[in-house]
Amino acid sequence: MSRSNWKLPYIDESVYRRLNKINKPNKSFDTIWSRRSTILPEFVGKRVKVHNGKGFTTVSVTENMIGHKFGEFSATRKLGTHKGK
Repeated sequence: MSRSNWKLPYIDESVYRRLNKINKPNKSFDTIWSRRSTILPEFVGKRVKVHNGKGFTTVSVTENMIGHKFGEFSATRKLGTHKGK
């Protein structure tokens, strides 16, 4: 179920402040533990490390990601494979 239109997109204040401090696109990283925060248009071109429960996954924010959550682009499960012969 999506968030109501009359409510603004949810983003943690700390994430918003920290990502606005990054001036150089594609040059610096910032770590994010808030997977539930929404990606805003101001974050396009920035690279962040999103926590996946164990480590961090590097995510480059593009225009297609606007409106989605940071957690959607950081997989929490490792895909299993069968052992080869």
